[in-house]
Amino acid sequence: HVQLVESGGDSVQAGGSLRLSCAISGDTYSEYCMGWFRQAPGKEREGVASISKDDVPTYASSVMGRFTIFKDTNKNRLDLQMDSLNPEDTGVYYCAAGVLTMCTAFAIPSFANRGQGTQVTVS
Repeated sequence: HVQLVESGGDSVQAGGSLRLSCAISGDTYSEYCMGWFRQAPGKEREGVASISKDDVPTYASSVMGRFTIFKDTNKNRLDLQMDSLNPEDTGVYYCAAGVLTMCTAFAIPSFANRGQGTQVTVS
């Protein structure tokens, strides 16, 4: 079990950028599928990005080409660089981790091991 703490959420204008960070502590996470999901008011959770234990990333089609996921094992951090933000990207963003063979962005919201979330607002 790992502990996850997100940071970096903010309010930005459309077209702007943000970088979210997830501090990882606790157990070894080298075998985990990790990623980010978001939830907007009144909407379902949406997996945004994932990165496998072999550092293979996947992205939701809604963020492809705009978001990039980074895993820094030296700093025990999982970052999400978000560019060209638009109002549809508004929501609470969560970092999550789990053991899963098929590590995809779609699977990330199903993980029970997640942080407390960080708010992103794009206007």
